[in-house]
Amino acid sequence: MRWSLFMHILAFSAFSQVPVEMPLWPESQDTKGDASKVPTLTYYSPSGRMATDVAVVVCPGGGYGHLAIEHEGHDVAKWFNSFGVHAFILKYRYGRENRHPIPMNDAKRAMALVRYHAKEWAINSNKIGIMGFSAGGHLASTVGTHSDSGIADAKDPIDRLSNRPDFMILVYPVISFTTEYTHAGSKRNLIGENPDAELVESLSNELQVDADTPPTFLIHASQDKAVPPQNSTLFYNALVKDKVPAELHIYEQGGHGFGLAPNDPFLSGWPERLRTWFKQRGLF
Repeated sequence: MRWSLFMHILAFSAFSQVPVEMPLWPESQDTKGDASKVPTLTYYSPSGRMATDVAVVVCPGGGYGHLAIEHEGHDVAKWFNSFGVHAFILKYRYGRENRHPIPMNDAKRAMALVRYHAKEWAINSNKIGIMGFSAGGHLASTVGTHSDSGIADAKDPIDRLSNRPDFMILVYPVISFTTEYTHAGSKRNLIGENPDAELVESLSNELQVDADTPPTFLIHASQDKAVPPQNSTLFYNALVKDKVPAELHIYEQGGHGFGLAPNDPFLSGWPERLRTWFKQRGLF
């Protein structure tokens, strides 16, 4: 690890408590040694002296084939804690045995779980957002465009609650499954080689935006060859069309998978733009 990155992370760690990993579902204790089958939520609680009542569920990327859980998960959670935001890293299921709707159901469950414990954890139940990187951005935008108000007669009280995010943060997200800008690996891992056309359209999330879609902050780089920036612009345009509050930043330089970009003199500025957006949205 580069020394500057180490110091960057070390600085964040002073603002957080010891993280706690918890099962997402009651039955998830049956691991059978396969991490891709064990969905969990890891809670990074901010220091009491500076904690806000805002929370974010973080979905790492990985093309629905693995999870980039360090720089798109743990590092991000520590950064959120550095200014008082409660952070939850979602380890969702992925791979051929865990195709749609399994990842979506895990993410919806995570939203409802945080909302269920909101009072206990000193979180405002109307200030719970979702953040996703790359394929995790697709997952986050799927929750944002396919959310529901819960199942009123569910046996599990968590499932009775809304899983709608109050805001979304999408970082170099996979969005479209119907255009030339599709990330083929994410699409294949999530819905297979020959998916039904209706399912493809349903998970092409720029087509699913409506007036109830949460306010959204988007980050991308023009030079992203893996997931072209048109994924973000398509989603942004759909949000604007439906008059959903949205902010989009596209950097001229930078590829894919940069996370918080702590060592990049230009990209490293994007997290501060997100903090400003939080203030503009009245979250603090």
